Amino acid sequence: MTSVQQRRLPQLSNAGLKATANVTACNEYNESVEGAIAVERALTIYLDKREIVTLMTLGNHPELLILGWLRNQRLIDDIEAIKAIQVDWEAEAVAITTQDGIENLDQKLGRKTVTTGCGQGTVFGDLMEDIDDISLQQPLLKQSSIYGLLKTLNEYNEIYKNAGAVHGCALCSETSGIEIFIEDVGRHNAVDAIAGYMWLNDLNGHDKLFYTTGRLTSEMVIKVALMEIPVLLSRSGITAMGLEIAQKVGVTLIARAKGRHFLVYHGGELIEFDEIPPPRPQRKTIDSRHSPD
Repeated sequence: MTSVQQRRLPQLSNAGLKATANVTACNEYNESVEGAIAVERALTIYLDKREIVTLMTLGNHPELLILGWLRNQRLIDDIEAIKAIQVDWEAEAVAITTQDGIENLDQKLGRKTVTTGCGQGTVFGDLMEDIDDISLQQPLLKQSSIYGLLKTLNEYNEIYKNAGAVHGCALCSETSGIEIFIEDVGRHNAVDAIAGYMWLNDLNGHDKLFYTTGRLTSEMVIKVALMEIPVLLSRSGITAMGLEIAQKVGVTLIARAKGRHFLVYHGGELIEFDEIPPPRPQRKTIDSRHSPD
């Protein structure tokens, strides 16, 4: 892995904001209740002074979000091509300046897909165009490691616990645990911010796991595969296209993961079942002939 210090990294602002605001609500007993709500903010992207799209975000990691967005959109594949990313919340805008412009930008922006999720996302270009080039490693994963990560993840979700209305994503490994956990109003924002973190720190995903609280859709599987992460874990469900793409690119797909329960939809042969829970208690059957009236 190349040293971060040896690369020419972009100049980044430091414009992260608090993700929640304190409010007073009225409950069902007509009592005033103090609490927190998530703050949703608009951030319009300007790429070399050209307006591209507006994202809705908590604004707590805007620079990482924009870095990952650029990479996951396949607009820029070399971080050294970015000169600066400057977020200005008064203007509700972020200015991205490149070193030499972006070749074929009109062509890259010409086709877009509006994705599913909490807060619609937009993916420019063909969602499937890079899938055939992906070949992921197939690491073995211990059942006990899954349980360990799920237990540790309970300590996160701070914004969700305080305010709700957000999704969380985490970059994990069996050896290091949770490397970074990011929450945002949409899961696509959270995954982009983690992609930005990996790009900035020159991390590859070969030995990583990706966790999300959101659904495992085609967009989520594609982004994780492009980050070269071979295992995708979620407490939510999956879609048929998400499963189809996982089978195609070799992503181990684990859903409905909470507590000591999970469902492996793809890659079951790569799981070492070393901590199988005790047998489920058998349900007693009632003989209707002897049941009381």
